[in-house]
Amino acid sequence: MSELVDDGRVRCDWSTGSQLYRDYHDTEWGRPLHGDDALFERLCLEAFQSGLAWITVLRKRPAFRAAFAHFAIAKVAEFDDHDRARLLADAGIVRNRAKIDAVINNARVARDLPVPLDELLWSFAPAPRPRPTAIANVPATTPESIALAKELKRRGFAFVGPTTAYALMQATGMVDDHLDVCWVSAVPNGTDSAVRFRTQVSARDGNREE
Repeated sequence: MSELVDDGRVRCDWSTGSQLYRDYHDTEWGRPLHGDDALFERLCLEAFQSGLAWITVLRKRPAFRAAFAHFAIAKVAEFDDHDRARLLADAGIVRNRAKIDAVINNARVARDLPVPLDELLWSFAPAPRPRPTAIANVPATTPESIALAKELKRRGFAFVGPTTAYALMQATGMVDDHLDVCWVSAVPNGTDSAVRFRTQVSARDGNREE
């Protein structure tokens, strides 16, 4: 792997390990994202990341998109046992039966929601806050992510705990966890209504690559 060229920009610590990480950090992570299918993709990828290093998911992202019909909710919701077998045989993705089943289940739940998935997810976005000054100050969960995970579970979604929900919030700009010294400009998340809910405990960890 070729060495990254120093371009003089200060970035969040986690993004400096590879060009793939750098590009994702610079162009996607933390930028407000809307659209049911686009958010469904991120929800699925965060679930697949559980227990793995995020770089694993980024490397496999093109294969994930090809395997899951570009995460079009209406299409994935129609996946059947043949598709499950196809996915479990696809070496380009993470071949975890529980996660594959969760994606298909979640597509069906998202399809049948009484409100758009975009509206549901963004209703839990907190009020803007100052950027963290160090990576140690970035939380793994928040009251909002705990509440979001609880609501998703109530509606029938699978494989989305509070830590995964918070990673989704970070990735899609519902919160801005770029460090205060990071060159990436702050972008308003489009909401000023904080949501506060009762706390529950769940966790996700792990950095194993697959």
